[in-house]
Order: sequence, then structure tokens, then C-alpha cells
Amino acid sequence: MNIIVAADENWAIGNKGDLLVRIPSDHKHFREETTGKVVVLGRRTLETFPQGMPLQNRTNIILTHDPGYRVKGALTAHSVEELMKLLQAYDDQDVYVIGGDSVYRQLLPYCNVAHVTRIDRAYEADAYFPNLDQDPNWEVTADSDEQTYFDITYRFLKYERRGQ
Repeated sequence: MNIIVAADENWAIGNKGDLLVRIPSDHKHFREETTGKVVVLGRRTLETFPQGMPLQNRTNIILTHDPGYRVKGALTAHSVEELMKLLQAYDDQDVYVIGGDSVYRQLLPYCNVAHVTRIDRAYEADAYFPNLDQDPNWEVTADSDEQTYFDITYRFLKYERRGQ
């Protein structure tokens, strides 16, 4: 399974239910990676999307503890165990965990690849991704050239779980 995330220099990913910053080429990278694939996300993340609707041209699976939660155009799972049963129908390499922070933390142990947009700036934040640079189980296997969007610099990194 894959994880895809944009994180600042402190591994922050969000503040008050929103992204830290919107970078067009990061959104393009996200679309290119996930279109035609399976995306796994939490209910609160879904609610930040336009009209709270699932992403087009992807199989959306919402992980939520709310047993009555349903959304048109998406599958729902109410536990990690239920999610794993649903995911058996898909190729593991086509599954992308897309947030938010609690979903990332629950599913990181099941992932072997992390696509991380690292933003060279610190933002005010209340949601964080685990620091893969400090985790001996993960290593950077690809690093893009530095990119710039106005005064923001960032890189696209690929981390892979060691021993995979």
C-alpha cells in the first residue's frame, strides 16, 4: 500500500481542518499518482473536498467509526480490519492512503511506499504525519530537484520501507 502526503519541515500536514498550503504542482502530482486507483481517507478529510464528494476517477473508501455513515460514490469501512477485507479485492500497489492524520497513523504500518511532498517551511499546524526521517524502517529512495512556487520551495520524495 502507498501513502501520499504533503508535509512541512516539521512534518505538519494541516491546520484547523485544512491543508497548510495549496501548491498546484503538488495537486497535479497527487492526481497523477491516484487517478484510476483506490484512495483511502477519513470522513473529516472527505468533508474538506468540494461539496464533500468523493474524488472522481478513483475508488474512494472512507474509514470512519460512525456505523451509519454512508456517502454516494464511495465505499465505507468502520475499522481497519473491515478496511483490510475490502482492500483484498484490489492490487496492493494501487491503494493510496490520503489522510487525514489519524488515518495515516492507523495505516502507515500497512504501507510500503510513501510519496511525500516536503515543503521547506514551518507552518502553524494541529495535524502531523509521522517523521519518516527518524524512523529506521524507512529510507528515501527518490528525491526530485527542488521546486519553487512563489516563495515556497519543496521537493517530491519517495520513501520505501526497508527490506521490501
